[in-house]
Amino acid sequence: MRLALIGLGKMGGNMTRRMRRSGLEVVGYDRNPEVVAGLADEVGMIAASSALDAVDKLTSPRVVWLMLPSGDPTEKQLQELAPRLSRGDIVVDGGNSNYKESQRRGAWLAEQGIGFMDAGTSGGVWGLENGYCLMVGATPEVAQTLEPVLKALAPAADRGWAHVGPVGAGHYSKMIHNGIEYGMMQALAEGLDLLKGKQEFNFDLAQLTELWRHSSVVRSWLLDLTADALKGDQELANVAPYVSDSGEGRWTVIDSVEQGIAAPVLTLALQMRFASQDDRGYNYRLLSLMRNAFGGHDVKSLGK
Repeated sequence: MRLALIGLGKMGGNMTRRMRRSGLEVVGYDRNPEVVAGLADEVGMIAASSALDAVDKLTSPRVVWLMLPSGDPTEKQLQELAPRLSRGDIVVDGGNSNYKESQRRGAWLAEQGIGFMDAGTSGGVWGLENGYCLMVGATPEVAQTLEPVLKALAPAADRGWAHVGPVGAGHYSKMIHNGIEYGMMQALAEGLDLLKGKQEFNFDLAQLTELWRHSSVVRSWLLDLTADALKGDQELANVAPYVSDSGEGRWTVIDSVEQGIAAPVLTLALQMRFASQDDRGYNYRLLSLMRNAFGGHDVKSLGK
């Protein structure tokens, strides 16, 4: 089986490597020609000079897998590719697109007889060795066509991938997955912060997190990664207290509001990330002024 993969960044590049290990032929394109040349030399990927060139190197029915940032990059690439594709071809969006956009794109391509799959992809930089968790939304026919690719990318042929529903279901389930991830990360971070603050016990956080990895209720891959990081540095003095948020965390909270379903942990975890990104601290400045106004409390100054 041969397919085109557009976007050879950290995820796309490693996915190409993993597919080549399984014997799949991959035609790859990235806007960085050095990346394309490197993968062609490393794993025998078929190099393409453009996304359209990648499509032209395929035989019908053609499968084009996109690993691009959500929003405009994915939209523009689809708009460019669609006229070159034919009835029976398939496009896969493996990025973190909004599920509503995936539903719209799937319907638009279906009008042209082109199949579409939204593939929620988890595994990060560890996916090459461990395999990727793939939640895919598509028609049964499209899902069946892509089975060899999904099995090659997953941890094993019989696990780590699933056709979870129609178009949109893959990216929706990945969105909720990421929302849960936010909450789990926040809980671990808060608990470890409390432990570090209890100076009378002088806890060794590396020791504790390593201990919890074995038979405790909170053992998880996130804990494994945290324990490994703390072995080298528990002070984290050189790490900026800034946590980025992906669009999926925001979309998860918006969806909870639209459904009227309480999701306080996921919502607060997202809000805590916003707080870490606030370098103005304007609301805290206002709170300080309010306390001074009604209680005469001191206002700390940043002045010299």
